[in-house]
Amino acid sequence: MRHTAAKALAAVAITAALTTVAAVPAMADPAVTPAAKDIVGVGSDTTQALFSKFSTDYNATLPATDTTTPRLYSWDATGTPSTITPKTGGSSIPRPNGSGAGIGALNTTTNTTLDFARSSRAAQATDPSTFDFIAFAKDAVTWSAPTGGYAPNNLTTANLVDIYTCVKTDWSQLGGTAGAIKPYLPQTGSGTRSFFLQAIGNITPGACVTSTPEENEGTDPVFANLGSVFPYSVGHYVGQLNGHASGSDAPGVLTLRNINNVPPLTATNTLNPAFAGGSYGRVLFNVVRDGDYTANTTQGTALRAIFSPTGWICGTTGRADIASYGFLNLPGTGCGAIIH
Repeated sequence: MRHTAAKALAAVAITAALTTVAAVPAMADPAVTPAAKDIVGVGSDTTQALFSKFSTDYNATLPATDTTTPRLYSWDATGTPSTITPKTGGSSIPRPNGSGAGIGALNTTTNTTLDFARSSRAAQATDPSTFDFIAFAKDAVTWSAPTGGYAPNNLTTANLVDIYTCVKTDWSQLGGTAGAIKPYLPQTGSGTRSFFLQAIGNITPGACVTSTPEENEGTDPVFANLGSVFPYSVGHYVGQLNGHASGSDAPGVLTLRNINNVPPLTATNTLNPAFAGGSYGRVLFNVVRDGDYTANTTQGTALRAIFSPTGWICGTTGRADIASYGFLNLPGTGCGAIIH
C-alpha cells in the first residue's frame, strides 16, 4: 500500500563559478567499491553532487574502526565506466542516468545491488506501489538560454507551451530578437525533463525539440546556438555558482530566465522561495523499497538512520549541505516524509 536569469545575471558570477571548477569537484563515484552492507544509490543528475557531499559528511561521522555500521555511497548519473557494479557481490548494471532510470534499476535489483534511487520527480502511476518516495529538499525548474542570445528575459507558461509544441519558431514572436528558436530537453529518463513537461501542461514535445543534452549542463556545445532554450534545475544552478561545479557539470553559457514575471533567483543568486512556491517548484526525493526501509535489519536500520525525519540528512549537517548546494530545506516535519 502507498504511504501517506535572466540575462542580467552577471557574467562575473558565471566566470567566478567556472574558475572554481578545477578546485571544487561537484561529483564523484565512490572512491572504493562499497561493501555489501553499505547503503548505495543511483539516479538523478540534479542531486548527484549533493549526494557526493552527503556521502563524505555522513561517513565522516563513523569511526574508521567501525566495521559494522553501513556507509553511504552514491554513483553519478554519467561517467566511466558505463556499466557499474554498485556494491561488492551485486549485479553489474548499466549506469542509470536520471530519476526514471534510477527508479527502474531499483525495481530490477535487490538490496544486494542497490538500496535507493535519487529522484527529482514525484511518484508516477507506473512506479511500483511498494516504493517509498522520501522527501528531503525543495527545488524549482525554470528555462535557460545563452547569454547574448535571442531570447527575452521572461516567458509565460503559454509561451513555453508554444515553444515546445513548435507553434512559435522565432524569438521575435515572443518579444526577443529575431532568430530561430531551438528548443532542447534533457535526456529521456531525466526527472527534470518529466517535471518540466508536466509543469507546462503535460505536453507532448513537437518535432522541433531535441532531447540529447545532459540535464543541468550548460557546457554542451549545442548551446552555442543563440536561439537555444533549455529547462534547468534552479537549485543545481545555484550550487554550481557556489563552486560545486566540475568539468561539464557547470552553467557554461546559460543563464536562468523568468517565468510569468517571477524570477527564479534572488538578488543574491539563491533559489527564490516565491518561485519555488509556485507551479515550477518541486520536492526532491530518495526512493527506497518499503520492505527494506521498514525491516528490522542492519540495512533497514541504516536506511532509517539516514533518510527518516530524525535521520542524518534531516539533521544539522544534512540541512547545511542542502543549503550550500543551492536547494531549500523543507519546513517542519517535511523532511523525511513519505509522499506518493
